[in-house]
Amino acid sequence: MTRVLVAMSGGVDSSVAAALLQRAGHDVVGVTMKLWGGASDTGCCSVADVDDARRVAQQLGIDHYVFNFGDDFMDRVVGPYVADHGAGRTPNPCVECNRHLKFDLLLRRADRLGFDAVATGHHARVERDENGGRWRLLRGADGAKDQSYVLHMLGQAELARVLLPVGAMVKDDARRLAGELGLRTAAKPDSQDVCFITSTGGRQEFLRQRLPLHAGRVVDRDGRDVGTVPAVELVTIGQRKGLGLGGSPTPRYAVAVDVAARTVTVGAEDDLLTRSLVVERMTWVDAPVAGEVEVQYSAHGAARAATFADGVVRWSRPQRRVAPGQSVVLYRGDEVLGGGVASSS
Repeated sequence: MTRVLVAMSGGVDSSVAAALLQRAGHDVVGVTMKLWGGASDTGCCSVADVDDARRVAQQLGIDHYVFNFGDDFMDRVVGPYVADHGAGRTPNPCVECNRHLKFDLLLRRADRLGFDAVATGHHARVERDENGGRWRLLRGADGAKDQSYVLHMLGQAELARVLLPVGAMVKDDARRLAGELGLRTAAKPDSQDVCFITSTGGRQEFLRQRLPLHAGRVVDRDGRDVGTVPAVELVTIGQRKGLGLGGSPTPRYAVAVDVAARTVTVGAEDDLLTRSLVVERMTWVDAPVAGEVEVQYSAHGAARAATFADGVVRWSRPQRRVAPGQSVVLYRGDEVLGGGVASSS
């Protein structure tokens, strides 16, 4: 019998993951990570979420614990999120939470407590290759809910100890099963946003309390002033709204952000197009890969044909520039190869 520690966020997917593992005969224990101690009304870290996870564990008849990882969350996710904005990057905090908390700190805690594996409710699949050797990370069966993009940092050591029970299911079936089991999370809406950004205050208010925000000039490609922004640190490559360009006859987009100079450069949509993308901090699911790949640079975006070599993506067709700091993930078909972070260079 395998001892499995299930990360229960208080949502339907992790609830069903725990139920499926219990049904399969594993020794299941639930755990909820207490990560963010501040206001939360949009993500998966509220007091209500912890209570939902605990109540589901009671319904299943399994033990449930709460691990307080708040200091680590501040050091590895919130602090870098704020620093990235201060440097003009657009970070992906959910990826960093997976990298440092769910699939590092939690795995190490599970090892110390004698668990054989950690499970989550992510919509992705883990399989071994045909020879029973190397581990593969694949897209979830439900393409609309696939979360393999935010798990791209998982390597062989992590995949050998990770279970993703709902990855082979579509979301409707997961909800149906939760309903059949009478789980209180069966109809609970999905968490869509960053857990520490409230719907009322938003990103701007969160950063204003932690980072000096500076008004900036908006200039065209020739350097002429065309508008202003209240906070240059909040502008993202590709942004159209909020650039002080009301009345412009043609749409213009942020094509460059220089926080030090407090300047945003705008241009036409075509000015966003590029043939290549530099990627840094690459990690690989297995061995490093070069050659033809598909590249995805947002959680729910389409993968685009490209080649990859020496840290550079070269697009088959020109693509919009990717904001520095965003995760860039390489695929071949449904298989995740690895990923990194879009460079500022």
